[in-house]
Amino acid sequence: MRSRRSLREGTWRNDLHLRRGVKRLLRDLDVDTPLDVHDLCLKLAEHRGRPIELVPYPLPVPGAFGLWIAFADADRILYQQHTTTAHQDHIILHEVGHMISGHSTEGGATGLAALFPDIPAEVVRDALRRDGYSLVAEREAEMVATVIKEWATLLEALKFSPVQTSKAGRRLHGAFDDHQGWL
Repeated sequence: MRSRRSLREGTWRNDLHLRRGVKRLLRDLDVDTPLDVHDLCLKLAEHRGRPIELVPYPLPVPGAFGLWIAFADADRILYQQHTTTAHQDHIILHEVGHMISGHSTEGGATGLAALFPDIPAEVVRDALRRDGYSLVAEREAEMVATVIKEWATLLEALKFSPVQTSKAGRRLHGAFDDHQGWL
């Protein structure tokens, strides 16, 4: 099992700390471009020593687009089945953001028992969902999702750029390195 040093337990100190921590985790997981969210979840599951199951689900609209439920044996991310693939990927990354940020919620599962009658009540009580989090936790989860997408998009563009072997290309690539900290 890999080191868990990149995973946070609790909130990030600031945005720069979040960005650096997420990029460090992506490097630790050896995530490559183009980004495959399902592959990222497999690597994160191995890193955490706990399976992550991705479940497309017809969530009611309006309502939450995604839901992370921590079962005794695995984590399950339910995501809106009736939306685009790009939106589904973002929903999954948002829920992953809650996971790696160490978010949890106490008693914030009102209404989930009716939506998921096949899930034990104690699991529903501990479920993490959008309207059960503070605004800070929602912002952090959204920032994690955004940082992952930015990182993957920019690295993919640089990877296929003909200037990556030039001095200017190397400098541009270095600007996105964790030591620079701006992305």
